[in-house]
Amino acid sequence: MTDIKPVLKQYFGFENLRHGQEQVINSILAGYSAAAIFPTGAGKSLCYQLPAILLPHLTLVVSPLLALMKDQVDFLK
Repeated sequence: MTDIKPVLKQYFGFENLRHGQEQVINSILAGYSAAAIFPTGAGKSLCYQLPAILLPHLTLVVSPLLALMKDQVDFLK
């Protein structure tokens, strides 16, 4: 399994994942589908952003909220 801690620190500035994130991220990295049903602010976005950095293929994100999309693009810049 890929060591995600260095990527987590380098790109996001975090030392550790929040509860539930590691299981979701590892499932995605292993090629499985995953659903992250967490409350607002619990780190759902990181569950697709981190694998998007590590995986070689395109990541498509569908988001119904324009403000959320803008915030996420600004953060990733």
